[in-house]
Amino acid sequence: MSHVIGALPQFIPSPPISSFHVGPLDVRFYALGYIIGITLAILVTRRRWRALGGDPDLVGDIALWVVPAGIIGGRIYFDVTTPADIPHVWYGVFAVWTGGLGIWGGVALAAAAGVWRLRRLGITPGAFANAVAPGLLVAQAIGRIGNYFNKELFGGPTTLPWGLEIPYAYRVTGGIPARDLHFAAFQPTFLYELIWDLALAAFLAWLGHRATIRPWGLFALYVAGYSAFRIFEESLRIDSSEHFLGLRLNMYIAIILTLAGLAWFALAQRRPDRPVAVSPVLSASAAGEAAAREDDQESVTTPRSGE
Repeated sequence: MSHVIGALPQFIPSPPISSFHVGPLDVRFYALGYIIGITLAILVTRRRWRALGGDPDLVGDIALWVVPAGIIGGRIYFDVTTPADIPHVWYGVFAVWTGGLGIWGGVALAAAAGVWRLRRLGITPGAFANAVAPGLLVAQAIGRIGNYFNKELFGGPTTLPWGLEIPYAYRVTGGIPARDLHFAAFQPTFLYELIWDLALAAFLAWLGHRATIRPWGLFALYVAGYSAFRIFEESLRIDSSEHFLGLRLNMYIAIILTLAGLAWFALAQRRPDRPVAVSPVLSASAAGEAAAREDDQESVTTPRSGE
């Protein structure tokens, strides 16, 4: 028995590949993780939105706007905050398939696109935001699996049995300080975030069923909860990052958003009850067009006198 225990690996090995081929197509696990995550987020949100009395098909409509906006916003945030990690090719700033999506930038632009679309449809954005919050965390959690295959998003050296083995070439390109290059295993911060995201998603879903949460409340807790964990995560990470006054740039962002999220939740809960629209509301012009179509249909289906 002791021989078997002694044979166990002392760390989590890195995967030998980061992609696979389907014919001429090179499928990267990083991209695949986000595709699966987004799909699960849509399914979770459809169910939650239906429970609120909304049309679940609306989720697909919003996703058509939100997903591209999220990818664009996430890449812009990555390029601005970690310029040293941009691949040195002409298309480097766009190379999302190699990794590099800043969650906060993606969520910010995606939220803006979602609010715009929902208001165009006459639906209360805050109610939809509460429905989407747990699914968003599920998408982020599944997306972190791609960091494992890319051998990125790791913390400092560790002797813990769940330490992640990082090949030497990735230690160098990952921006690890020279003093730590001789270590083999590092904190798998992507794994810590994956577990936290799923736990927070379950908590928000539970809280939404057990308590009266006003529009934007659960989304505000998502912002605060995820950002609070990032404070812990950024204290562990040693991979490439921009620094300001000795701290990682994302540490400041995490602190600010944690406080902002908590304040946002408190304000949302203090707002008086207002009517919440979960079904599309036709604008005056759209209503006029609908009435015109009904009149045209009646003129076709109703026999005229003398016919």
